Amino acid sequence: MIRYFKTDNQRIHEENKVTDGVWVQMIQPTLEECEKIADLVNVDIEDLQAALDEEESSRIELQDGYTLILVDIPTIEIRHEKQTYTTIPLGIILSQDVIVTVCTDDTPVLQNFIDNRVREFSTKKRLRFVYQILYRTAANYQMNLRVIDKKRTEIEERIGKHTEDADLIDLHELESTLVYFATSLRANGVVLDRLTRYKRLEQYPEDKELLGDVIVENRQAIEMTSIYRDIINGTRELMSSVIDNRLNNVMKYLTSITIVMAIPTVISGIYGMNVDEKWMPFADTPHGFLIICVLTLLICIITMLFLRKKKML
Repeated sequence: MIRYFKTDNQRIHEENKVTDGVWVQMIQPTLEECEKIADLVNVDIEDLQAALDEEESSRIELQDGYTLILVDIPTIEIRHEKQTYTTIPLGIILSQDVIVTVCTDDTPVLQNFIDNRVREFSTKKRLRFVYQILYRTAANYQMNLRVIDKKRTEIEERIGKHTEDADLIDLHELESTLVYFATSLRANGVVLDRLTRYKRLEQYPEDKELLGDVIVENRQAIEMTSIYRDIINGTRELMSSVIDNRLNNVMKYLTSITIVMAIPTVISGIYGMNVDEKWMPFADTPHGFLIICVLTLLICIITMLFLRKKKML
């Protein structure tokens, strides 16, 4: 899908074709659409399709007549029948006349510009537009990181009550997402560092200040990712310790019950031996069976009280 946008008087509207100062938004474009835009903007079609490869790494390349910027942006995906986060490439082609963005998904990072939610936004100020996209990307990372930490908190609150296998799986998914985020944010940081030395287009003081804000936000997102990964590691260790402790308690109770149940088994086994009845206590005593049962019960009660005092039951 291809859409054309242009701003006039800080209001964005949709165009029908490529003209000077137009933003070309490409979402999961077909080969024919890529060939069309490549001819109109005079760019290499391989650079135009670079963002369609999910394994493409973040980078910046200076070509004849245009600049290719690839960054990773966060997006939502369904993994194991649950909603989670991952990262996908976003391609930004910066030419002398237009700016082209290529992505496999309709990302909220760009949707904010279409909905006119970004102040002082102009498709004609192409370099500033790029910095605003990168700023929104870093802010989106931070927003998703806060959601991830909220999910971790919900799992942690259930540890003391009832922990299920699904909680362990969810915790692993959150940790995997943070690994993706950390890798992408570091790669984006390299791109931002190269943009500080970008001289192809003139940068105004406001642009340099905005780029500095983007670098700060990206570093903050990296720090948040590192902190949340450490916290998730601690939560997972706590969960493992709680599960091990519960298993130990169950084994302790079962062992105590086995000891108590062994007492009547031993006594009944002794009285079941084929020996002369004169050697068996209470064999000839009236109500002997009842006496033996009462004594067995008393021994079991005394054993249970002893185990309970030792906190074994």
